[in-house]
Amino acid sequence: MHVKPIKTCRVNACQDLNQFVDAHLPTISEESIVVITSKVVSICEGRTVPKNSITKEKLIQQEADIIIASAESSGERIVLTLKNNLLIPSAGIDESNGNDAYVLYPKDCFASAKQLWSLLRTKRRVQRLGILITDSHTTPLRKGVTGIALAWWGFDPLFSYIGKPDLYGHPLRVTCINVVDALTVSAVFAMGEGNECTPLAMIEHAPHVTFNENSHAYREVCIAPEEDLYQPLLKSLFLKDTKPTS
Repeated sequence: MHVKPIKTCRVNACQDLNQFVDAHLPTISEESIVVITSKVVSICEGRTVPKNSITKEKLIQQEADIIIASAESSGERIVLTLKNNLLIPSAGIDESNGNDAYVLYPKDCFASAKQLWSLLRTKRRVQRLGILITDSHTTPLRKGVTGIALAWWGFDPLFSYIGKPDLYGHPLRVTCINVVDALTVSAVFAMGEGNECTPLAMIEHAPHVTFNENSHAYREVCIAPEEDLYQPLLKSLFLKDTKPTS
């Protein structure tokens, strides 16, 4: 598998997302996956709020589906929230590279992914193409951030080993690879988190990817809190208050 970060100019508020991405992408080969950070999508959508217009705490209350808990960490107040069926700090609100503005999550990541997928397939004349919109994410009990997929289009998000044999010929019963998050971790690592100015990436020759025009449903990847492996922890936090997501 090859992951190539792509350097771009700075994106401006309300800039056309499709034009921005198309202008910076090199030639696209069949069975490639175009990766774009969600912050670029948000900025193009105008999903920013000046810092001097509202407190972050108030903005979190407006944007979060559920506020679970808050605590002090390294001198900062960290608010754990549920947003779009993700456990994530601050409802995904980001301050880095925001030019004195808070950057919110995109309005509809899947709609943006589909639109970009349709444009690039037609304009670049490729049939088997994937789009992946990403964000940084924390892992409980681990320092640092990795990546997580917010939306995708054009390929199956999961690869199942169920029914396939293990090394000793026994059929596997539950093993399934989360393709979209696995690819996102590699892409986010290559794109960086600082001033690299590489908010795009191209993934080629990725294993376990099945390109499919109709595979995009978020619920294919999500697990209901009451069915999750970590249900004993989740139940004490927000299980009874979880709202349905589309």
